Amino acid sequence: MELEDRIIRQFHQSMEVNAQTIEQFTPVIAAASELILQCLITEHKILSAGNGASGALAQHFGTLLINRFRQERPGLPVVTLNADSAAISAIAEDSGFADIYSKQIRAIGMPGDILLAISANGRSASLVQAIQAAHDREMSVIALTGGDGGNMTALLRPDETEICVPSTDEALVHHAQLLVLHSLTDLIDFQLFGA
Repeated sequence: MELEDRIIRQFHQSMEVNAQTIEQFTPVIAAASELILQCLITEHKILSAGNGASGALAQHFGTLLINRFRQERPGLPVVTLNADSAAISAIAEDSGFADIYSKQIRAIGMPGDILLAISANGRSASLVQAIQAAHDREMSVIALTGGDGGNMTALLRPDETEICVPSTDEALVHHAQLLVLHSLTDLIDFQLFGA
C-alpha cells in the first residue's frame, strides 16, 4: 500500500499545483498566446531554450509548433536553441556554458522575435544571459519559471510575460509547465487555424 500511497500523493500534488497555476495565470497564458500569435503573423519566429528537463520541454514545444499539436496544419517557425548539441558544446568549450544561448540569440535573433525561456527555478546563468541577449536584439521574452522566478524574473521588463508556477518542487513545476505549453499551443492553433 505504501507504493500506491506515494503514487496517489504525487498525482494529488500535481493536480493542486496545476489548479493553483491555472487560477493565477489563465489571463497571462491567454496574453502569452496572443504575443506569440502576433509574432508569427508578422513573420517572426520563436526561439526557445531550457536546460535539462526544461530543455526537453522547450524541444517538445518546438516539435508541436513545427509539426502539429492535435491536427495537421502548416508548420510554425521555432528554433529550439538547446537542440543544437554541436553549437552548445562549441560555445561551452570556447566561451563558457553561460553563453550557450546568448551567442545563438545574438547570431539569429531579430527584433520582433520572441524568446521562450523555460526554467524550473529561474536561476540558470545561461537563461539569464539569454534574456539579456534577447533584449539586446530587441526581442520580447516569455518566461516559464517556478518558485520565486529567480534571477530571470528580475530581468524581465514590465511589458514582458512570466508564468511562474507556484511550487519549489521542480518535478511539479515541470508537470505544470507542460500543461501551460500545451495550452499555449492549443490557443495558437485556435487563433491561427480555428482548430
